Amino acid sequence: MKKVIIYTDGGARGNPGPAGAGAVIKDEEGNNLASLHKSFDTLTNNQAEYEAVVLGLLELKKLFGKEETQNLDIEVRADSELVVKQLNGEYQVKEEGLHPYFIKLWNMRVKDYPNVSFVHVPREQNTEADALANEAMDNLQSKLL
Repeated sequence: MKKVIIYTDGGARGNPGPAGAGAVIKDEEGNNLASLHKSFDTLTNNQAEYEAVVLGLLELKKLFGKEETQNLDIEVRADSELVVKQLNGEYQVKEEGLHPYFIKLWNMRVKDYPNVSFVHVPREQNTEADALANEAMDNLQSKLL
C-alpha cells in the first residue's frame, strides 16, 4: 500500500482571533506533493489545528481521487497533542467548539480515509506546516490593514 504523510499545523493570533491552517503532503520518500494554507477570520488555536487536518485530507482526495485515496496508507503528523490524542480516542473532546470538527473528521475517516493514522510530532519536525499556517495568518492580517 502506498504511503502518504500529511504534516498539519494551525494557529490563531489572540485565541480566538485571526487564524490560519497549513498542510504539507509528502510521499513516503519525502517528496513534496502539495503545500497549502487557508485563513480564517476567527478561530481558536485548537479549531485551527483541526482545520489544518481537514485541509490536508481534502487536498489529498483532490490529488489522488476518491478511490485511490481509500487505498492509501495515510499518516497525519501534527504538533497538537490535544488534536492527535482526541482523534486517536485517547482524550475526550470536552471543548464544545471542537465537537463539530471531531465529528466531521470521524465521518471523513469512515467515508473516504479508512487507512488514516494520527501521530504527534515535536514542533521542530513540523516547521513547513507551521510556516504555512503563519503565512495564512499574515495574509489575513495584511488584508485587514
